[in-house]
Amino acid sequence: MDDEAKRRDQLLAAPDAVEADAAPRIDVTHREGVTRIDVRDDAVVRPGGPTRGEDD
Repeated sequence: MDDEAKRRDQLLAAPDAVEADAAPRIDVTHREGVTRIDVRDDAVVRPGGPTRGEDD
């Protein structure tokens, strides 16, 4: 079982879990020795507080 399959199984093991819970939330790219992690635009769950950006 690869890492993505293990991740999916773990996220769907919770009671009442749905397929959307296992959707990817980040994109990881590796270029010239640098690893970049970006939160996907279509991620349902995003880091930060619920009001972040409204009054910044």
